[in-house]
Amino acid sequence: MTERITESEVGRSRPRKEDARLVTGQTNWTDNIGATGLLHLAILRSPMAHARIERVDVSAALEQPGVVAAFTGRDLAEGTGSLPCAWPVTEDIVLPDHPAVAVDEVRYAGDPVAVVVARDRYAAADALEAIEVDYTPLPPVLDLEDALTDNSPLVHEEHGTNRSYVWPMATGEDYGTVKGRADVVLTRRYVQQRLIPNAMEPRAVVVTPLDASGEYTVYSATQVPHVLPDVGGGFGSKLQVYGEEVVALVVARRLGRPVKWTESRSEGHLATHHGRGQIQDIEIAATREGRLLGLKVDLLADMGAYLMLVTPGIPILGAFMYPAIYKMDAYEFRCTGVFTTRTPTDAYRGAGRPEATYAIERIMDELAVELGLDPVELRRRNWIGHEEFPYTSIAGLTYDSGNYEAATDKALALFGYDELRAEQAKRNESGDSVRLGIGVSIYTEMCGLAPSRVLRDLRYAAGGWEAAGIRMLPTGKVEVVTGTSPHGQGHETCWSQIAADVLGVPFEDIEVVHGDTRSAPQGMDTYGSRSLVVGGAAVHHAAEKVVGKARKVAAHLLEAAEQDLEFTHGVFSVKGSPEARRTIQEVAFETFSSHDLPDGMEPTINAEYLLDPENFSYPHGTHLCAVEVDTETGRTSIRSYVCVDDVGRVVNPMIVEGQVHGGLAQGIAQALYEEAVYDDEGNLVSGSLADYLVPSAPDLPEFTTGRTETPATSNPLGVKGVGEAGTIASTPAVVNAIVDALRPLGVRDVAMPCSPGRVWEALQSARTGEEAPSS
Repeated sequence: MTERITESEVGRSRPRKEDARLVTGQTNWTDNIGATGLLHLAILRSPMAHARIERVDVSAALEQPGVVAAFTGRDLAEGTGSLPCAWPVTEDIVLPDHPAVAVDEVRYAGDPVAVVVARDRYAAADALEAIEVDYTPLPPVLDLEDALTDNSPLVHEEHGTNRSYVWPMATGEDYGTVKGRADVVLTRRYVQQRLIPNAMEPRAVVVTPLDASGEYTVYSATQVPHVLPDVGGGFGSKLQVYGEEVVALVVARRLGRPVKWTESRSEGHLATHHGRGQIQDIEIAATREGRLLGLKVDLLADMGAYLMLVTPGIPILGAFMYPAIYKMDAYEFRCTGVFTTRTPTDAYRGAGRPEATYAIERIMDELAVELGLDPVELRRRNWIGHEEFPYTSIAGLTYDSGNYEAATDKALALFGYDELRAEQAKRNESGDSVRLGIGVSIYTEMCGLAPSRVLRDLRYAAGGWEAAGIRMLPTGKVEVVTGTSPHGQGHETCWSQIAADVLGVPFEDIEVVHGDTRSAPQGMDTYGSRSLVVGGAAVHHAAEKVVGKARKVAAHLLEAAEQDLEFTHGVFSVKGSPEARRTIQEVAFETFSSHDLPDGMEPTINAEYLLDPENFSYPHGTHLCAVEVDTETGRTSIRSYVCVDDVGRVVNPMIVEGQVHGGLAQGIAQALYEEAVYDDEGNLVSGSLADYLVPSAPDLPEFTTGRTETPATSNPLGVKGVGEAGTIASTPAVVNAIVDALRPLGVRDVAMPCSPGRVWEALQSARTGEEAPSS
């Protein structure tokens, strides 16, 4: 056994246990998995956004070298059924059938049409060219507003509408009444462009038949696991049941052979679900002194061609976050889900909360300008004071803890806010062609999905529970079994730290088991920044149960009453007789050997715990961005970026820093770089990394990060989520800074991504008095 240590593990910047195998190439990705007789799948995808399938002929493909089988959608229809949507948000939602392979009609460019199975992936891909498909083109549906008109073409003609659902919410006073007593009412339209997730590891699936038992083992790069190897990133794109997984299983069953499919990067751009895709109409009402009275939000949310696993619920998650940290008297929200002939949308890092934060933080800046107030001062006048927690927001969530004042004051000091404002004024007066802008974003978010009782009006398909188990091995080692599935978050390290502190067992003696549904059959998986606040807390509780069981055995072995035992740093000792002692690992061995147990005691101190949380956790923070914008070229450079986040108690500061940095990169990417672009026919023209700009390290600034700490009260660790915080906060901070730089020149908004071309267009429109394009 490793030498016992006495300092707390929680709070230490431990290097991640996972990294050694990752950086040395000794890990196992899904595409590394092989099997005897392995066959490879390739999928023919529609080149058209909308068309009727008249004929699919795979006969020529069957004659190609190495090809074993080929299937049309009709061939596979009986075995594949319809892909699931687990989150129908209204009783009358339009929920079309979603075939894994299209049968009669394709509804987006990339919709699967046929499947080839061959002895290697290259033969399978080559054979796709031999498949003959006859299409009759149908009109695409691309504009969200036009899609809802009576004369629009229909994505699913059998349903007679492109409207999937309407989800309204109204809380507090009547919004119309509150608006009537306002001195200032602002309306703004913001567009959330579509984003394409680009995880390091593409999607992949391997299915192997187990002939003796009639079972199948499915390996999938997913956030909601079957039996998993390592997963190289997800960002929500692997929170899904994809058609390729279903097809691989059906083909393996029909052929009785193991099957593998791995997407190419360009295939992933077409077929992996997209994120965002909203039109946000926002109205805010306030007094002339700057007190918020009410907020009205009207969303059009692009569902794409089908409803995926949680597609309808993603924009609705944001419904509870538009009021953010602010107090007001009335709130009205309405979301309309719209079908289009584009790739389906679903969860992408932040999942509804970045969109909400963007809208409220952008319009707060606009309101500050209208009232002649500093944007930070306007926020101070309206945020929830630290002494008011716990506080029930106008949207009905109970924020348990927070201190927006402390985080903001620290961020302003680190940023040098007053000095930058002074520099900005001087540069504006001089007419400098390179303008300085300062952006503010003060956010909170809800994370760690909680049960439906927390949001009674939201139709959750499942609660937010999570399972964990502790196995005390006779060797002195410990296995922590978790239902959460990491894909880069560092669960193996943090869960080891949590268990080490409770059990008093050395960090190095702990192994974390995850991702295998046979070893860890219970779990709700990883998304929504829930792993630590729910899964980690479940580990804590399970470890406490182990200590409770071990105490009974230790008391018996030491011939003492349980209440006379002390437990410190993994050692049970008798009060007043410190020489009478047993380590918890010694107790585990004695229990395993079962020679001397208390009456009625089973020979195990292992324990399991299923945690069903009472509430979300609510991290918050203040993000400040300074940009320089060249008004002659439209080029934006981030001069400095400061964020101070409050994620409650920190288990591993190094991992928190990494999560914040990664989140900032993705939020800044939406502000400046990334966009899924379609042409008028519905073809994705940003279908590769040559056309879709994912920033790398040289494209990003250095970040100055800090933390404040108000522990959560919703879990025993006091932790809050961190995985999505950077993404949620950073996008409005950057765009607010750009608009702030250009506002003296008449620019009120710049559509995302704020590329040099978009910035230049906004400047030209301001000079001519014309409206700049919104997307």
